[in-house]
Amino acid sequence: MDDSIAILGRQPALGLAELESLYGEKNVTPIGSIAAKLSIMPCSVEFSRLGGTVKLCKTLKVFDTTSWHDIEAYLVDVSPEHSKNMPSGKMHLGLSTYEMSIPTKQLLVTGLKIKKAINQATGRTVRLVPNINNELNSAQVLHNKLLTANGWELVFISSGQKTVLAQTLSIQDIESYGLRDFGRPKRDARVGMLPPKLAQTILNLAIGPQEFAQGSLSPIGSTCFSPEDNQKLREFHSRTIILDPFCGTGVLLQEALHIGYGVLGSDIEPRMVDYTNQNLQWLTNHYKSSYASINVTAGDATSFDWPQPIDAVASEIYLGRPFTAPPNDEILAQTVSDCNTITKKFLKNIYSQLKAGTRLCLALPAWQIKPGQFRHLPLIDHLGDLGYNRLSFEHVRNEDLIYYRADQIVARELLVITRT
Repeated sequence: MDDSIAILGRQPALGLAELESLYGEKNVTPIGSIAAKLSIMPCSVEFSRLGGTVKLCKTLKVFDTTSWHDIEAYLVDVSPEHSKNMPSGKMHLGLSTYEMSIPTKQLLVTGLKIKKAINQATGRTVRLVPNINNELNSAQVLHNKLLTANGWELVFISSGQKTVLAQTLSIQDIESYGLRDFGRPKRDARVGMLPPKLAQTILNLAIGPQEFAQGSLSPIGSTCFSPEDNQKLREFHSRTIILDPFCGTGVLLQEALHIGYGVLGSDIEPRMVDYTNQNLQWLTNHYKSSYASINVTAGDATSFDWPQPIDAVASEIYLGRPFTAPPNDEILAQTVSDCNTITKKFLKNIYSQLKAGTRLCLALPAWQIKPGQFRHLPLIDHLGDLGYNRLSFEHVRNEDLIYYRADQIVARELLVITRT
């Protein structure tokens, strides 16, 4: 089977929208609430750019049953033969289940049966990774060598009356994310701490599927990207200019540059521009990569004229006052009004500077007034009056595109729009 399986992150709707944005709705099929099938070979998925996917797997088999007894019997039967195709030496085995009511003790029993079957048939040693939870996290997969040539993480996902069996090929590089978050020289909690993973998702929602439609690249789903394809893709990225008009310390521009896009940024505070330039220089030095164009300058997004061209806009808009406790009605109303005014002025200002069809993904503030209930910017209901269309997704509701924690007052609502 050539399909890929994406295991989604803490807020699956964001990861699902990201996949649909990049690869198109026809190539994405949700599996339960935590995973998605991609009709794309794993070697043609740019996994490192996906902020909302924590594991990338290849499909091995789809069972027409949810009976763990039957699945276990199959694995015990076929695993010895499959293990013969692996290099000699100790094997490493781990099991993860998603949305399946299998006790962790049963996973241990199954793993031990597979281990015994392989040992008896081949004589090779197998180390089983014990489950604390039903899912092994990224650190467990990495540190237990399950991604090596002698490693297997077998992943089981409930899909209605079927069960998908897959093998993990890649996991999010948590060390690189941590470095790009905490290792960059300039950070400022007062302007918000946009996580690099969320920045990637915002960027991918802004980009859309345009690069994968290029005739010079191998068609999606038909084959792997060749080294030549990857070089062409990198060159195509470099000709695409991403604008962040509220760049802060430059997290979004950093992630865009890391993928290979040209970046254009501005911020009303010269200090933030200086911070961004230092962070982008650090990124260039640390990864020792030849990056595309960088242009960051001071400017008020409600009146600034940016250099052309602008191919996509990805930005976290002014989020207003931070709240650690629910504000009173008067303070909240004023905060909503201030944020709405700034965002509306920005959209009016940039309208004439964008070509028709240009795509934007803006992280707007939304205020959690009750658990799971949010107050939104009023302009969202009047985007047509400003000259923009809100995009919809086949597999995700727009109202689910909100990034937040349960105890958080100010959330980030991801608004994906195009200029008419």
